[in-house]
Amino acid sequence: MVEPLELIEKSVKESTVLLIDDQQMCEVAFKRIFEGQEDIHFHYCKDPSLAFQFVERVKPTVILLDLVMPEIDGLTLAAYIRANPLTKDIPLIILSVNEDPKIKEKAFQAGASDYAVKLPDKVELLARIRYHSQNYIRFLERNLAFQKLREARNEQQLQLEDAAEYVKEKLPQFLQGPIKTVWEFIPCESLGGDAFSYHFLDENHFAFYLLDVCGHGVGAALLSATLLNVIGANTLPKTDFFDPKNVLERLNDAFPMESHRNMFFSIWYGVYDLKNRILTYSSGGHPAALLFQPDKEVLKTDGLVIGAIENQEYVNAKVKIEPHARLYLFSDGVFEYRKKNNEMHTYREFIDSLEQIRRKSLIEDLIEIRKRAINLSIGPVLSDDYSIIIFDFD
Repeated sequence: MVEPLELIEKSVKESTVLLIDDQQMCEVAFKRIFEGQEDIHFHYCKDPSLAFQFVERVKPTVILLDLVMPEIDGLTLAAYIRANPLTKDIPLIILSVNEDPKIKEKAFQAGASDYAVKLPDKVELLARIRYHSQNYIRFLERNLAFQKLREARNEQQLQLEDAAEYVKEKLPQFLQGPIKTVWEFIPCESLGGDAFSYHFLDENHFAFYLLDVCGHGVGAALLSATLLNVIGANTLPKTDFFDPKNVLERLNDAFPMESHRNMFFSIWYGVYDLKNRILTYSSGGHPAALLFQPDKEVLKTDGLVIGAIENQEYVNAKVKIEPHARLYLFSDGVFEYRKKNNEMHTYREFIDSLEQIRRKSLIEDLIEIRKRAINLSIGPVLSDDYSIIIFDFD
């Protein structure tokens, strides 16, 4: 059977009436009523056993159904019509020669939309037909709009999932050796712009970085993946990847927000000299990294987000890395969320929590940090991408 939504897809706006009545004289009478009504198309089905075939063929916006017919009575057929998913919403007017309130009650219990004593007054019947028909067409239009909205959302969700997988594929493996790493990346439902990676520039220099493109959706995810490619492959022109501030300045030149749909991004970029145990770093609008060795140190430099202002200058800072130091690098989604008391969780609270749980294994730290965020968050999911890397230095 044809879906009722095809009425809308074919732009059928007029009323289409199907009369189901075994008496031929009723067809003649109703045909006279509808004669000259250009917005009403009339169809007649004499055999109630063929009712569903007629419905499929003519696609009525109103059904007129006689109460008393041979083989199958009108109330039984009405119940069948209401039980069929493809006809259950079509307006159904029961026709009877009886004004008995109990019969009317049974008709409405069987699924009638309206009840009329035949033959009804012409003016009244035309008004009822147009009223029910237009309401039905508006009902179908609303359903079609909701269906298209669901399809669009489903398509958007698939695109978000594909983009999230694309970003995940570019994330690095955990490291063992003189530098050990673990990380966790949990994209939010609408997918933010977090991305991170690390790699050796040469045998003595290890670069690591985390960035967060503003906004959510496929566009933010694709820009973050592009940035990973550019930084990871060392392909940014005229860039000294051993010099963090130079990397940020060249990124700012190459990715102005005006050329990237007004998207900018924050970044923390560091280079660790394994031989001399010196970490050089620079940040642009990004949350400070936290270093414990064993005392806490906040690692951040002044600098605006990348892409917002041209010719922006950035600065480097250096720190000596002691043996067995642990460093936490993360996006704001790790600490910035609404708690169950409806207050925002703060960076200060996050620092305090790290001081309580740190010095476990890397994996235990990672699990404890995530469990705490989920337990404190007001919702079952976090509102932004959740990205964190933990480094241990031998």
